[in-house]
Amino acid sequence: MTTLQASKVLDCSGMPDPFTTLELSKAIKGIEVGQILKMIATDMSAPSTMKAWSQMTGNELLEAGQEGGKFVFYFRRVK
Repeated sequence: MTTLQASKVLDCSGMPDPFTTLELSKAIKGIEVGQILKMIATDMSAPSTMKAWSQMTGNELLEAGQEGGKFVFYFRRVK
């Protein structure tokens, strides 16, 4: 996984969906358009949920992968 420069980090480790999605929706509003949010999650549904969230909201999923047994996502706020 490449390292993107994130403006904010959201750690949702141990949090089940839909709480991860709710927290992501709140956190993305806390950064400026064009900035990057790094999200960390452990819920097994996170990869598919985060991809769907990105498509539904229009915010760009730049990268998704795993680090140390956790899922890591980088989103760019588009609107």
